[in-house]
Amino acid sequence: MKTAIVYYSRTGNCEYVAKEIEKEAGCDLIKLETVKPYRFLNGGRAALASEEPELVPYKFDAGQYDHIIFGLPVWASCVTPPLRTFISRNIEALHGKKFSVFLCYKGGGGDKVIAKLRDLLGIQKFEAEMILIEPAKKPDIEKTKMIKAFAGKLR
Repeated sequence: MKTAIVYYSRTGNCEYVAKEIEKEAGCDLIKLETVKPYRFLNGGRAALASEEPELVPYKFDAGQYDHIIFGLPVWASCVTPPLRTFISRNIEALHGKKFSVFLCYKGGGGDKVIAKLRDLLGIQKFEAEMILIEPAKKPDIEKTKMIKAFAGKLR
């Protein structure tokens, strides 16, 4: 079976990490995009309101994957709305899968998002977790090592 990285990236940080993990671990990438793009402030409000925006159509066949990695930015210490939409639309198909998560942010609230994401998925723990501060905008050797170590846990 294979691993999929399902991610949303407004500023490019999560996309950067998803592509780095893909290079290291050979995962399939599933990029989520909203029909109506988010700006900074309306994204935070939407996250606090637990909105589920309409997504641009994407290809995802849960039966092909045994491991799903979620990549998302942290908005107002909440699960990013596009990921919330993806999970709610696919929750039955996700049952019984293994999950990992990486978060990108500028501020804080990552631990809260991980807990909320576990609750949404109905799981106790993730196989692997990683939180990075602006990895594409402020790359450094430590972040590169963290991404490689995270990808190593997927093999």
